[in-house]
Amino acid sequence: MALSVLPLDLARWDEASRDCLVLPVFKDDRPLRGAAGLADWRLCGKLSRLVTANRASAESGETLMLPPGRRLRFSRLLWFGLGDAKAYNDERFRKDLAWILGVVRRAGIAEWVLQAPGRASGLIGARRAIEIMLEEPALTEQNVTLLEDPAGQKDIAELLRSQR
Repeated sequence: MALSVLPLDLARWDEASRDCLVLPVFKDDRPLRGAAGLADWRLCGKLSRLVTANRASAESGETLMLPPGRRLRFSRLLWFGLGDAKAYNDERFRKDLAWILGVVRRAGIAEWVLQAPGRASGLIGARRAIEIMLEEPALTEQNVTLLEDPAGQKDIAELLRSQR
């Protein structure tokens, strides 16, 4: 796996051109948080308008592919509805990750950026998210960039250093 980390900062996103921005969203994350909230801001509320118009709900299993327009440096956006945030755990994280990986592979996406499911809401820690992601064999073929806050970046760096 070619794993890299990118700060949760729009200015830094502009410096890193990738194929796809993957946005896992809980249906009870209102307003949108983390990477989805930043993307929504950059898109002048387009994602929020989709939610308000009931064209996107973030119900479990919902997938939308959206054009990013000129305001984001990605070729496309993928929205993944995760359902309720209540009782989010490692098992649901694994299932969501496998589902996201399957969609990304079938869509032929080579390089993608993701804020791990549950990270924006603080339902799973950065270190735990990476531990689970490193267990996923399908990720070894992927070029994934993780979006993380500074504390999460530190945890990820420590974990990756300890595995070398």
